[in-house]
Amino acid sequence: MSTPTAGRLAALLGTLAAALMCVLTVGAGTASAHAALTSTDPRQGSVVPSAPRQVRLTFSEGVLLGADSVRVLDPKGARVDDGRPAHVDGRSETAAVTLRTGIADGTYTVAWQAVSADSHPVAGAFTFSVGAPSATTVKAAVNGTDPAVGTLYDLARYTAYAGFTLLVGACVFAAVCHATRGVQKVAVGGWVALFLSTAVLLLLRGAYTGGRGLGSVLDLSLLGDALSTKPGAAMLSRLLLLSAAAVVLALVFGTPVREGGRIAGGRRGAAWGLGIGGGVVAAGLATTWAAAEHASAGIQPWLAMPVDVLHLLGVGVWLGGLAALLIALRADVPPTGGAVRRFSRLAFAAVCVLVATGLYQAWRQVGSWDALTGTEYGRWLLVKAGLVVVMVVLASFSRRWTARLTDRAPARKPRQKTGSEGPGAKGAGAKEAGGSPERAAQLARQRAAMDRAAGRRQRDADPGRSGLRRAVLAESAVAVVLLAVTTVLTTTQPGRAETEQRQAGRRATGEAPAAGPAEARIAYDTGGKDGRGTARITVAPGRSGANTVDVALTDPAGRPVDVPEVTVSFTEKEKSIGPLRAPLERLSAGRLRASGFQLPMAGRWQLTLTVRTSEIDQVTEIEDVNIN
Repeated sequence: MSTPTAGRLAALLGTLAAALMCVLTVGAGTASAHAALTSTDPRQGSVVPSAPRQVRLTFSEGVLLGADSVRVLDPKGARVDDGRPAHVDGRSETAAVTLRTGIADGTYTVAWQAVSADSHPVAGAFTFSVGAPSATTVKAAVNGTDPAVGTLYDLARYTAYAGFTLLVGACVFAAVCHATRGVQKVAVGGWVALFLSTAVLLLLRGAYTGGRGLGSVLDLSLLGDALSTKPGAAMLSRLLLLSAAAVVLALVFGTPVREGGRIAGGRRGAAWGLGIGGGVVAAGLATTWAAAEHASAGIQPWLAMPVDVLHLLGVGVWLGGLAALLIALRADVPPTGGAVRRFSRLAFAAVCVLVATGLYQAWRQVGSWDALTGTEYGRWLLVKAGLVVVMVVLASFSRRWTARLTDRAPARKPRQKTGSEGPGAKGAGAKEAGGSPERAAQLARQRAAMDRAAGRRQRDADPGRSGLRRAVLAESAVAVVLLAVTTVLTTTQPGRAETEQRQAGRRATGEAPAAGPAEARIAYDTGGKDGRGTARITVAPGRSGANTVDVALTDPAGRPVDVPEVTVSFTEKEKSIGPLRAPLERLSAGRLRASGFQLPMAGRWQLTLTVRTSEIDQVTEIEDVNIN
């Protein structure tokens, strides 16, 4: 790609980055992925006068239920639910289980586990009491994913994405740019990796979502349950599509009519047919992810799924094509300058698609600047964006080397013929080998190896191709990390959904909504000289756990003022926690701070401020603050 094209790419990225700043400041409707528990009946932590007939749960999106998706345990840990959990009135976002009759008073634990609409398992637990609260021996009621199963599932997921990328990228590179045996091996390796990893994912699916161990992987009932779900059906469809992909592979690499990646005129119709068929198969493979993961849940799934398909195809063409180009550059017959430039233009188009679709995905899955920096998904997305920028910078160096490529091969020094070459070479070779056919074959292999080594030295003597190969190698190394981060994003709860889940949890427990740092402005008057003033107290981030308590004291004129003593404490009266005194330290005139102050739980806390302005003048003021 020429330098002006590189400049256009930089301008495009700058424009889209500015657009990202705009769209992240525009709100949208509620998004759901990784289902959040929004309400329960009985309500979490409540005390009901008599035993309910059912326990009901409502989620932010549809969930898939299994036989043990909702378990109700008495204070001693025995199950008191009766029957299989089911949806209420056919609504997929609900779950209900019937309780046995005649259960005693006490505190009951409800452990739930389900699969959200984006294919990821979710789980949790809450308690309610009948009659009056009681002690309970239930400690770990939620069955999480088995560590060994989870590790294998994640490895298979990484391998599947890598296989898809190599398969698509190598096939496109061979059809459009340059086909070699090495590129064919990349494509076949991608096909094998995708097929095997998908089969492993399908076998592990039931154990992964059900919290079972490796011993249950071959349980046919779990496999049947997995196949009846949307993710299982998507994986089965992927395996079927891979049989069609095998046919495309055979046609792409089995036709000897290609010269440097171009199709001979008499076969142009067949080439178009192969391109369309291959594109349909590649899009179908990408759809098996889009239809079963994040894109299929939340806002605008009708648009998100085709956008996700385009994004995955762009990843395959760009990153998989890089791998194919790297292998092709190391072949005895490297690609021509024209072939490399065709790939450069193709990669530029793929990057444009990736940035545009990634922009939409960032808005849909993150939604705000707070979620971009305050959630795990947002932070991984920033890492991915940084890696893309690094790859674009490296690509600019590749394009400079590409511009220097010529299709004129350097003059090759003729090798002096030995007695075993030319007319009568066979007889001379046999004579040289002392009449031994084995020795003659060995000498022939040695001469062939010497010819290949001479060809590689001649190839490496071309500074343009050597520089391009090093630049592409650096791009490929970053691409491996980028692909791993992309895979991590598919298993991470989107930032918008995480924000919603926090809000849903607060609604379920009756807590006040999040409003950032807690702040209180308290006017005080100790009654003595210079005893009037205002204290501004800020608790940041205003959540359970470690907080920073800042106190700013000002006189009636708004000037900072020091006083002999200031104390601040917090009390949670409903739970009888506290008072917890914040260890304030003086920073400057009228400024005090306590760092790392621990508030053990969310709720409405009573803030007590005591100000002493002289030996006998003192006042205590009380204000409520919400800790989320």
